[in-house]
Amino acid sequence: MSEPVLEVKNLNAYYINTGFLGKKTKKQVLFDINFEVGQGEILGLVGESGCGKSTLSKTILGLHTDYDGEIIHYTKRPQMVFQDPKGSLNPAKTIEWIVEEPLKAYGKYSKEERKDRVMDMLKKVGLGPEYADRKPRELSGGQRQRVGIAVALIQRPRFIIADEPVSALDVTIQAQILELLLDLRKELDLSYLFISHDLGVIRQISDRIMVMNEGRIIEQGTPDEVFNSPKTEYAKKLVEASLI
Repeated sequence: MSEPVLEVKNLNAYYINTGFLGKKTKKQVLFDINFEVGQGEILGLVGESGCGKSTLSKTILGLHTDYDGEIIHYTKRPQMVFQDPKGSLNPAKTIEWIVEEPLKAYGKYSKEERKDRVMDMLKKVGLGPEYADRKPRELSGGQRQRVGIAVALIQRPRFIIADEPVSALDVTIQAQILELLLDLRKELDLSYLFISHDLGVIRQISDRIMVMNEGRIIEQGTPDEVFNSPKTEYAKKLVEASLI
């Protein structure tokens, strides 16, 4: 494997549940997670809803802090592409404002530099300058996801977590967004942790696949290994379901 952009070692994560009469209990939701993502690699993470995929992504990005173990980032400013672009884009603002906002927060660039970078990024994700003054409601689902990708990439991160980025799109648009992510990986030298419940999508885009069940990574391998020789009954059932 190439040099890592991320290492996760012995990661356990927890939530606090408040029960009857306000009694609080600690529930473990991730168990002894170990993996790394290599530079330029797309590592797919697949599992059913509720298995811990989103908790893992939030913990890696520092959005969930009740954990033990090690999370080692070798790149600056890792970012996330969200499942629902409509929900993650400010409906009252223009596309230019939305994509520019992370650069304003970063505080490094002049107004002219920010505008140039925004227009360049919109072009990279397949949206022309005519989209800059539009608002999210004026865009299709696929176009909104392109904006979401532009927001994630505008600070030029090297590592992206894509959390169910095509699950809200129809099959044709899914294919276009997957192709865009592959093109951007090559152009910008990106690495991805690509999360999905859809093993077919994971197989299409991933260099390696991890299978998660009940908060544990139960299997890792190349797409051929996971699909042709799954080692666990759970993975076998996922593969069989994806072939129906």
